[in-house]
Amino acid sequence: MQQQQHRQPELVEGSLPVFVFPTELIFYADEQTSHKQVLTLYNPYEFALKFKVLCTAPNKYNVVDATGAVKPQCCVDIVIRHRDVRACHYGVYDKFRLQVSEQSQRKALGHKEVTATLRPSASQEPPSPRSQDEERRLKEQFAVSEFFEQTAACPTESRPAAGGPSLLTVLLGLVCMAALMLPTLGEQDFTVPVYLHLSINKKLVAAYVLGLLTMVILRT
Repeated sequence: MQQQQHRQPELVEGSLPVFVFPTELIFYADEQTSHKQVLTLYNPYEFALKFKVLCTAPNKYNVVDATGAVKPQCCVDIVIRHRDVRACHYGVYDKFRLQVSEQSQRKALGHKEVTATLRPSASQEPPSPRSQDEERRLKEQFAVSEFFEQTAACPTESRPAAGGPSLLTVLLGLVCMAALMLPTLGEQDFTVPVYLHLSINKKLVAAYVLGLLTMVILRT
């Protein structure tokens, strides 16, 4: 209880560091594969986080799973697709803001902003580093920018809910269980053919694989 009382004032200040990679998204008009980008949100803390993705130009992008949760010491991938690849958008800087909060709270504990831009081609010479004046202009522009919620994500592209273990996983688990039930090599068991007597090493492998499969099943 004392730890929670000490920790809570820190969390509500809105200065919780947010870890996102990458910090810049670059889309190329002539490269179809670049129209889909992935942001990875990390949660290194001991408590779960809720997240929400906001954008200064939501009509130009599809964000799959724009809201969700991240378990403690886990990460989540957020898929972003550019859906308005036109020449009038070349060189325009947009911004995404990832807001995080604790599960039991609504107030944002922290946020991280990621820039996004559309370029004509990846084969062109990369642009020179932005000057200090341009950096200052962009900061001023984004300082007064308004972020909007993403509400137009395609439902068919959402991450499918876990529907239980696959048939292959179950079959492999049954095979491993059967292997562990067979007699060990050297045992006097005439009810089972000798060629089905397994060595200790093979049974150890079966037990190891069964343990891995059990972890997979529990996670699904």
